Amino acid sequence: MRLILNVIWLVLSGFWLAVGYVLAGIVCCVLIITIPWGLASFRIANYALWPFGRTVVDRPGAGAPSLLGNVIWIVVAGVWLAIGHIVTGLALCVTIIGIPLGIANFKLVPVSLMPLGKEIVPVP
Repeated sequence: MRLILNVIWLVLSGFWLAVGYVLAGIVCCVLIITIPWGLASFRIANYALWPFGRTVVDRPGAGAPSLLGNVIWIVVAGVWLAIGHIVTGLALCVTIIGIPLGIANFKLVPVSLMPLGKEIVPVP
């Protein structure tokens, strides 16, 4: 079932959302100071391509620097990526088949706003 959902996700929304994260990551990596945000963006892009069967958890030991970095990320790129997830999720929820994909989009909103201090792990 996860494979079917991931393939449908990739076709309907995953590719375009991942492109947004990759573009944000490239911009962040071009600016030397923002490389940690770029790496986090690439990690989330990978997750946005194939989300079913994986989940996002808090990384142990991520403290105040991650919180400060997330505040900067929200201002620079997080809001726009979160809006992309919300709009895509609403569009997918119009059809019955798209409802699970829309819900998955809504679950990606928190990680799009605060990617630092997060880790992607397989679902047991």
